[in-house]
Amino acid sequence: QVQLVETGGGLEQAGGSLRLSCAVSGLSFANFAMGWFRQPPGKEREFVADISYGGGRTNYADSVWGRFIISRDNAKNTVYLQMNSLKPEDTAVYYCAADQFYRPSRSDYDYWGQGTQVTVSS
Repeated sequence: QVQLVETGGGLEQAGGSLRLSCAVSGLSFANFAMGWFRQPPGKEREFVADISYGGGRTNYADSVWGRFIISRDNAKNTVYLQMNSLKPEDTAVYYCAADQFYRPSRSDYDYWGQGTQVTVSS
C-alpha cells in the first residue's frame, strides 16, 4: 500500500520559515519523481515545485521561486519543501505527490498525500 504522509505544517508569521516533510512508503522511492502542490482557501490546487528522481532537476512555480526549496533524501524515502520568506498568500493546504515520470509542472501524479495546513499571518 502506497502512503505519502506530510508533516511540518502550522501557523507562521509573514517573513518566517517552515519546512515540510513527506515520508513515502510502499513504492520504490528513488524511481519516482516528487512534487509539492497547494490549495489555497476557496481556490483550485496549484503546482508549487517538483524534483526528479535523483534530485538533479527541480522546477518551481513563479510565485515561490527564490523563496522555496525542494529537496529529497532517497535513503530516507522523504521529500522536503523548505519555505522561506513566507507570505500570507502562501496560506494553503500543501500536498506532496509521487509519479513514475518526471514531467515538470504537470499535476497528473499517480499518488497523493492527505495534505498539511500552512497558515501565514500578516
